[in-house]
Amino acid sequence: MVKKKSAKNSSASIARNKRATFEYRIEEKVEAGLQLMGWEVKSIRMGKVNLSDCYVYIKEGEAFMHGCTIQPLNTASTHVICDPIRTKKLLLKRKEIDKLAGLIERQGYTLVPLSMYWRKGAWVKVEIGLGKGKKDHDKREDTKEREWKIEKARVMKKDKENA
Repeated sequence: MVKKKSAKNSSASIARNKRATFEYRIEEKVEAGLQLMGWEVKSIRMGKVNLSDCYVYIKEGEAFMHGCTIQPLNTASTHVICDPIRTKKLLLKRKEIDKLAGLIERQGYTLVPLSMYWRKGAWVKVEIGLGKGKKDHDKREDTKEREWKIEKARVMKKDKENA
């Protein structure tokens, strides 16, 4: 008899930053590793992550993520002082960091984390978006387009039922 392998986490997604796609026009996406402490991994497994007020910056040739809140578990280690908004180092290749730094400095782009997910079961990865800020009229156009798609789907569904 062959046993099925049960996954610890059926969904690979940990957290998404929905606000980022509303505030920024994302032009390029990059996957980066994340340097974490043990208690942070435990909290991430329990889903205690918030990416909403998070941003990425490059300092001295290294990329860092600031503002990512990982709430510590009360059952975590007692001898480690847990800082929920600790700045986390992103693991990127030198070539990628140099390219992103050049775009940020010369063309006014912003780096925002879009999502956090599991890769190959044990590795936590962050998807970073290279984007420019939207103006108010761009946001209104996006809202109108989204509402039109919903209305169109509703009408199409109603037509299928009547046919």
